[in-house]
Amino acid sequence: MRKTIVITGVTSGIGRALAERFASDGHVVAGCGRRRERIGEIAAALGPPHDFAVCDVADDAAVGAWAARVLERLGAPDLLVANAALINRSAPLWEVPPEEFSTVVDVNVKGVYHAIRHFLPAMAARGSGVIVNVSSGWGRSTSPDVAPYCATKYAVEGLSSALADEIPSGLAVAAMNPGVIDTEMLRSCWGAEASQYATPAEWAARAAPFLLSLGPEVNGRALTAP
Repeated sequence: MRKTIVITGVTSGIGRALAERFASDGHVVAGCGRRRERIGEIAAALGPPHDFAVCDVADDAAVGAWAARVLERLGAPDLLVANAALINRSAPLWEVPPEEFSTVVDVNVKGVYHAIRHFLPAMAARGSGVIVNVSSGWGRSTSPDVAPYCATKYAVEGLSSALADEIPSGLAVAAMNPGVIDTEMLRSCWGAEASQYATPAEWAARAAPFLLSLGPEVNGRALTAP
């Protein structure tokens, strides 16, 4: 059965790979990202009925306007993947500039909240749907020089767990650790060492069916993608 899927952060990495995989499997994808050129690329590559827009998830008003357009055109999503995220430049916490720390928090935590705030009511009104908030291994353990990123992913885990106690019956919310993937973000930390891990496309081939298999039974769980 064809599903409607909303993904934030589709301009690169696992967000883009998921969008491409879901679309190739016959599902309808709506996605957003901040980089206009890359949004243009994926919109041209996938075409209608998919819907891609430039939107900064840190901006609640922008997310609200985007969500309203998606909901009017496609209806409530069956699956919402809150994926958009940034990582700080590797440095000890006390050397991270306040502006950079704030930006990481705004995208990684507030961005998840904004997506949920604007899409969940329609899902609740329909009585079904799954929300997957993309976390990280660094949301369940820590490493040096990425403290701001770790803090935000721990926040995503806690937010997801608390929301699971609030959502109506028939819906589910879960945090998901995608595992280690050779993305631009990982390369910013690990450099060429990241190449020993699966590409986003390889990961999405496994993760897309897994995500579509999720239902109310996963509410409140801390998931790890296959």
